[in-house]
Amino acid sequence: MEKTSSRRAKVVLFASRPVVTPVAGKSEEDYSVYASYRPHLTGFVGVLKVVRLTDARLLYPFDGADEIGPFSTQAAARAAAVQRGGDIVHGDLRTPEL
Repeated sequence: MEKTSSRRAKVVLFASRPVVTPVAGKSEEDYSVYASYRPHLTGFVGVLKVVRLTDARLLYPFDGADEIGPFSTQAAARAAAVQRGGDIVHGDLRTPEL
């Protein structure tokens, strides 16, 4: 005869995250832009993170975002990341991603 177990499956509950209502930025001060660079096989690539502070929404990087570069110098890679960050901020100010 086969022995059956009378153990029940455990229920695991996760703490729910509070629902954040998207709030569009009104000026450049409502955004944080973190720009840097990292080594790449053929030089350096820009590294960028853009956060809208009004609702803590991460605007960049997103799934499928292309690399910034490669560039031959660290300064060029960082400058390109800063430029892309500014473009994202200005674009979100014009048409907010909600």
